[in-house]
Amino acid sequence: MTAGRAEARENSGLEELQKRFDAYLQSRGLKVTHERELIFEEVMRFKKHFDADELYDRFKDKGFRISRDTVYRNIPLLLESGVIQKSAGESKREYFEPIRIKGHHDHLVCLQCGDMVEFFCEEFEALQDKISKKYGFDLVFHDHRLYGRCPKCK
Repeated sequence: MTAGRAEARENSGLEELQKRFDAYLQSRGLKVTHERELIFEEVMRFKKHFDADELYDRFKDKGFRISRDTVYRNIPLLLESGVIQKSAGESKREYFEPIRIKGHHDHLVCLQCGDMVEFFCEEFEALQDKISKKYGFDLVFHDHRLYGRCPKCK
């Protein structure tokens, strides 16, 4: 795939996520405000996991007047609309990541340095489906975080 095609595909994906977020807000009787648009756009610029404070700091560094409370109030809306997902992090704080074309994945997290590896394992997915069926459980979502020491920290 050429760079132009990849960029066009990513842009159309972002447009779809923007539409999803806007539709979600409207379905809840909430307005699509300028601040919400800025928050959405900045979240989509993250190429890594982030927390709400990192998002707020980006606005502060750029001179935008968006309050920390506004950022914190909008994170649940982004989550509920399905444009971001909770993710692993190196501390007790909640980390998030934008939904991207890469799709579902799980995480290996280093307890010492906080480095993170994203992975997808078909066998892992099949096993959790088998376990949920065994117990008559309708699986809706999962978040696997495997903790240990990375090669650098062994």
